[in-house]
Amino acid sequence: MVEVFSGRTLLNKEGDFVDPEEALRNKVVGIYFSAGWCPPCRDFTPILCDFYTELVEEGEPPAQFEIVFVSSDKSSDDMVEYYHDMHGDWLALPWTDDYKHELRQRYKITAVPKLVIVKENGEVITDKGRKQIRDKGLVCFRTWLEAAEVFQNFKG
Repeated sequence: MVEVFSGRTLLNKEGDFVDPEEALRNKVVGIYFSAGWCPPCRDFTPILCDFYTELVEEGEPPAQFEIVFVSSDKSSDDMVEYYHDMHGDWLALPWTDDYKHELRQRYKITAVPKLVIVKENGEVITDKGRKQIRDKGLVCFRTWLEAAEVFQNFKG
């Protein structure tokens, strides 16, 4: 049951609406709190892109992992520009959705960038996703997958 974004609509990079129930089912979810005005965010986003590409786009079979970008940009235009210019082919919560405030509170986000890795029910696996990716690379996904208790098709 995908509870964390239940009843919400997410966007993909083409601007199409995506049902989170379908897109996040049986996956480890990285909630990426980030903003284009933030230099550390602009520094980490390309690293996250490489991580995502290797796991999901080049993985055989693709890893059970999805990222949802939650913007701290100052406007919808800023978010769209940052999302399109720098982000991977993952999902985003629309800038206009006030649920971002609830998510920031729930996961105690006081600064960006922050990558919170959660089970599909929203329970935290780690709130140190950024540090783990920087320190361990792809190896950390195996740990997240085991903690997520999802049906696994991942070999690696």
